[in-house]
Amino acid sequence: MRRLPKTLVLGGIITVIMIGAALLSRFWTPADPTGMNIMARLKAPGEVGLLGTDQIGRDVLSIIMSGAWTSLGIASTATLVGGGIGTVFGVMAAAKGGWVERLVMTFNGVLFAFPPILSAILLGALLGPGAVTSMVAIGVFMIPVFARVTRAAAIQIWARDYVKAARMAGKQDTLITLEHVLPNISAQLIVQLAIQTGLGILSEAGLSFLGMGVSPPTPSWGRMLSESQTYLSSAPHLVLAPGLAIAITVLGLNLLGDGLRDLTDPRRRQTT
Repeated sequence: MRRLPKTLVLGGIITVIMIGAALLSRFWTPADPTGMNIMARLKAPGEVGLLGTDQIGRDVLSIIMSGAWTSLGIASTATLVGGGIGTVFGVMAAAKGGWVERLVMTFNGVLFAFPPILSAILLGALLGPGAVTSMVAIGVFMIPVFARVTRAAAIQIWARDYVKAARMAGKQDTLITLEHVLPNISAQLIVQLAIQTGLGILSEAGLSFLGMGVSPPTPSWGRMLSESQTYLSSAPHLVLAPGLAIAITVLGLNLLGDGLRDLTDPRRRQTT
């Protein structure tokens, strides 16, 4: 009986808890995450609410829960869209080779020259800050990452004898890709999806911190960090709460990705 990697179990638990909190926030939070109460501003954890209140009296726990929906939603959407486009480019490069592969790799190099933060600043100047700007900036950065991973994994599959036999039998490259290549590299793509979603959350928080993310009053972990800088000494819980939320969520996704890699990699499997 195969034992699940500890990193997979721990990462899965953390990820499920964070996703559960995000989904729960759509129906219930301890208080209105946008409701202000100046008389209860800067209250310590336990004094008013489990995690206290912020500089305008909003419940910090409610903002953290709602911010989970924002961060996970933007990061996962951007990763799925960017990863999907990158996967298409990667399998095309592996299947066609030649000038198609060179074009894809050149395109990847150009995209890598524009990191998410810089892309968001440029897009923000054109479109204005918001969720769409964040998703486009993060998603564009995901394209070359997935394209390179997909290309490297797909090239190994194309070298297999049964794939060569299918091509010699007259099967089209598209059909071979759908029937043989993608199923055999799906595990690597899932691992990459988990890891890149964690990086997407960090990117979203960074963009919100710089004012290029979602606009108020939509809750955001990154904007919470930005707004709480002034109160670092007098109300450290305002920094610790979103900081820990980001760190724990990213850690959970990275552990999940590492655990999936251990589970799917034959060289790392552990049996009992």
